[in-house]
Amino acid sequence: MEAACKAQLRTQFLAARRAVPPDVRQAEAATLKAHVATLAAVTDTVCAYVPVGSEPGSTALLDALAGTGVRVLLPISRTSSDGTPQALWWGEYHSEHLAPAAFGLLEPAGDPLPPGTVARAGVILVPALAVDRRGVRLGRGAGFYDRSLPLRNPIARLIAVVRDSELVDELPGESHDVRMTDALTPAGGFTPLTQQPGMPATE
Repeated sequence: MEAACKAQLRTQFLAARRAVPPDVRQAEAATLKAHVATLAAVTDTVCAYVPVGSEPGSTALLDALAGTGVRVLLPISRTSSDGTPQALWWGEYHSEHLAPAAFGLLEPAGDPLPPGTVARAGVILVPALAVDRRGVRLGRGAGFYDRSLPLRNPIARLIAVVRDSELVDELPGESHDVRMTDALTPAGGFTPLTQQPGMPATE
């Protein structure tokens, strides 16, 4: 039942994203870029990602981060021989060294860094279709981040990057979910997310 509910929500949020006019998407990307420049005061390493399709953000956001002197790491997806997603590997971001990869992604070229590298980051920007005010994140369902986030530094900030309408009051969650500490939206900027009484803590 919960899986069906999540699937329906994914369909709804994806459809809403695709309906956003290009000029609105560009304006939101520019605002997000301005927000992330402040992360240089928080950490010297940020794990981020290259947005694809209708995802909020831009490579200009990554350039802004790198321009502050922060080390920017991007995910490299790998699967086992049977197609099961594995914990993400990582590579350093250089705008001129991005290569097409599986799932329509762009990934850093060069020698990949092992999954445990994520523990070096004080901030992890996490792709999401939506996030709720308890920190429950709705992803695309592949499971790459579910396998990767338990390897993080326990005090790292986990920031779901979403549109303002994608920060919602409640999403279906499970006890093993790694909850986000913050949301980043164009109009709202960084919004702390809180655990509710009786809800499982971030693992």
